[in-house]
Amino acid sequence: MDEPRNRAALNGESRLMMEMLAPLSTDSALSIGGCAGSRLVPLVDQGINLTAIDPSPYMLDLLGETYGNRIELYRSSLDDLPFEDNSFNHACLITTLEFVDHPEKVLAEACRVAKDRLFIGFLNRYAIKGVQRRVSGMFRKTLFNRATFFSVWELKKYVKAVVGDVPVAWRTIGQLPDASGFFKDKIEQSRVIQRFPFGAFAGMVVTLVPHFKTRPLALRYNAKGPTEIVPG
Repeated sequence: MDEPRNRAALNGESRLMMEMLAPLSTDSALSIGGCAGSRLVPLVDQGINLTAIDPSPYMLDLLGETYGNRIELYRSSLDDLPFEDNSFNHACLITTLEFVDHPEKVLAEACRVAKDRLFIGFLNRYAIKGVQRRVSGMFRKTLFNRATFFSVWELKKYVKAVVGDVPVAWRTIGQLPDASGFFKDKIEQSRVIQRFPFGAFAGMVVTLVPHFKTRPLALRYNAKGPTEIVPG
């Protein structure tokens, strides 16, 4: 495994998330599943109040070893999050939807608990690297055998079905998966190139409308007696 190349890819994904999400240091954020690992470093370093949730004790142990008490950890299923509506400014789904049984339910829960923005980082269905991953899964058992890959357009349809017509922005990186070096980094950081829908990793930001719980309010009313006699 080429560690420097993997590290460069993770750094690029983190940078894309921070640029698109644009969180404030006073914000709170929830990382949902996927064991985002080192991708969360910029959020922690910025001082954001970060919480992570995952159904796997192993994944949570990894996060605990990496961040210690700098983030709060919860174990729970991802399609029924144990948080109130609008509990966090932002929610992050980073390579999570690919590996869950009901991605639409997980997406709906993420939109419920976040009040400002949702960042979705996903493995692009139409990337060269994505095709390579699917082909390799035909011949040997890999992590991606049970993964569901999404395209930008497919995920936009999911978002619209869950929250309606809200603002959605997307970019991709990893256009040149086998290249490395200074020129590759320059290409990858180009906003024009990031609008190509074929990068290995895609980032999508959804601007959310906060949820408000309402309950009927009873109005006290004092009935006045009749001022005159009513016939009959």
